[in-house]
Amino acid sequence: MNVTRGFTGRPRVQNAALPPGQYDAGDDWPVLSAEVTPELTPAEWTFRVDGLVEEPRTWSWEQAHELPTSAYEGDIHCVTSWSKFGVRFGGVSLDRFLDVVRPHVSATHAVAYSHTGYTTNLPLADLTGGRAWIAWEFDGEPLAAEHGGPARLLVPHLYFWKSAKWIAGLRILDHDEPGFWEQNGYHARGNPWEEQRYSGD
Repeated sequence: MNVTRGFTGRPRVQNAALPPGQYDAGDDWPVLSAEVTPELTPAEWTFRVDGLVEEPRTWSWEQAHELPTSAYEGDIHCVTSWSKFGVRFGGVSLDRFLDVVRPHVSATHAVAYSHTGYTTNLPLADLTGGRAWIAWEFDGEPLAAEHGGPARLLVPHLYFWKSAKWIAGLRILDHDEPGFWEQNGYHARGNPWEEQRYSGD
């Protein structure tokens, strides 16, 4: 698959809050997916963390909702050049799930995978310390299916392809293992402020 650099978006406006090459999407939230939106109900949804952990665990929708909830309020940035300011997601900090499974000291990375089979790789450092969530609400409402509902991974400090929609689980590893877009030319990490869009950036 070829990676297209043709996402030019809208004319750029000088804004110190915008990462390089981004535009403010305003009230819009563009829908971009590598896969067809699945028909996945909360009753069918599960989230599993396994791999290099002391206690692999799978949570149902009800079990995940029993964990202490938290919210993210801030900005999100897509590799296709749009940014959205002042969003609010509700869910559970990923730290709460990792506290239960207890990753091994050798663990350094994770592969997030969706109920559709989509994958993306992330350093554990980008998933811990209050930097990532399992999110099921947006602006106080259930997260819409086209935006990853019933629940998605949320890693807002990285480009949004890292925030896997329809999240099903994490495999904890002691090495980096490229996911879907990373195997097709995208950057391994995806920091918007460093314009890490494509391999070699």
